[in-house]
Amino acid sequence: MEIEVKKGEGTLELRPVGRIDTKSSPQLEDLLKASLDGVKLLTFDFEKVEYISSAGLRVLLMSQKTMNRQGDMKLKNVNKDIMEIFRVTGFSEILTIE
Repeated sequence: MEIEVKKGEGTLELRPVGRIDTKSSPQLEDLLKASLDGVKLLTFDFEKVEYISSAGLRVLLMSQKTMNRQGDMKLKNVNKDIMEIFRVTGFSEILTIE
């Protein structure tokens, strides 16, 4: 998985490309742990995400918990297949999805 990063003053936008699964989610988690200090708005652009596994969902949940303490988190450009995963798992109730 490749991750495009766009950091601004108090903002962080991540654009993962490919699959967020057991193999790639540690990379995303490490990036988030190193980058969230001072971030008030975390945005995930899922336009190029093909699949997300339970390991990827865990990273999103960890990110949401962190951002609940320091700001906001949103997801955008979520395709219908991933949206269905969010619905089935209940994540559509937890996450802000535009």
